[in-house]
Amino acid sequence: MYNRGQFALHAAGERAYSTRTLDLVQRATVIDMLGLLTLNYRKLTAWEADPTRFLPADFQRLKDSGTTIFHPAVGFLTGDIYAQSVRDINGWNALIKAHPDKFHRIDAASDLRLAKQSGKIGILLGLQNSEHFRTPADVDEFHRRGQRISQLTYLANRIGGGSAGARDTGLTPFGQQILARMNAVGMAVDISHCGDRTTLDAIDASPGPVIVTHSNCRALVPGAARCKTDEAIRRMAAKGGVIGFTMVRAFVRNAKHVTIDHVLDHIDHVAKLTAIDHVGIGTDVDLDGRDLLLLPEHRFDLDGLRYANKIFDLTEGLVRRRYSDRAIEQILGANFERALALVWR
Repeated sequence: MYNRGQFALHAAGERAYSTRTLDLVQRATVIDMLGLLTLNYRKLTAWEADPTRFLPADFQRLKDSGTTIFHPAVGFLTGDIYAQSVRDINGWNALIKAHPDKFHRIDAASDLRLAKQSGKIGILLGLQNSEHFRTPADVDEFHRRGQRISQLTYLANRIGGGSAGARDTGLTPFGQQILARMNAVGMAVDISHCGDRTTLDAIDASPGPVIVTHSNCRALVPGAARCKTDEAIRRMAAKGGVIGFTMVRAFVRNAKHVTIDHVLDHIDHVAKLTAIDHVGIGTDVDLDGRDLLLLPEHRFDLDGLRYANKIFDLTEGLVRRRYSDRAIEQILGANFERALALVWR
């Protein structure tokens, strides 16, 4: 029998990974800064309404993915956004409380390592739209409820402009008040969906790191407003921020074939533009991918990627591209851990 240093993860017929890849994922505190437990929101709602419906098999599948910390934020855009946001945070808290042997809520930087050491799944509570902050006092309220990160805008709102809008007038005076309060209480500022001007304004207005939980490089996807410009990435990095790269097809490459290797191109780009210290993961997808749930005529997933193994495929790619063990551990989670620790103090 020859030992080629390649092992399948769970079952016969699955792709084999190098021992170095398996060791790196096992060792690292892997933080997916837009990691979704499921894109099946009916299932998620059922888990929150009746936590007993979250089964041991559901937990094991999340554990097997290699991800330690999930930031499963959604964005409420219509209706009573404040009330919906309260229900969302309360639902997560109920699910976490019902399964203390499986989940660990992330309230401080030390919780990131505690989740890893305990073998639990870390849940970082956040929202992808900050319209639930009706006044600066609401920042304090949601912080008390466990929210530790908030994306300023999804579409244009009272805070600033969104990437999908025709016109972005930048961070508003009200937005400056909200951002200042977030900095004061220790809630991380996420600018993933912000328009270009609001993105730069938020970076300039923050004394510490501002985070891009899930976006990619516009230099590699020209015309993609949801991706960040090189200027924004440089200025974010200068404040100690980190960008988490997505595995959503349209934000990776505008071409017929899009693979995990093209995600690695975005990592290479930022590493050369700034430093490896500002690269992270924000896959913006669950363990099944988006194509199973959405319309078949639209492609969202990368070619050839089994999303349940996405962390292992990404790590294997980084090994192939000759990144050091330290650099890979930074990308997998240590960079976000450092940036969040600076914000949460």
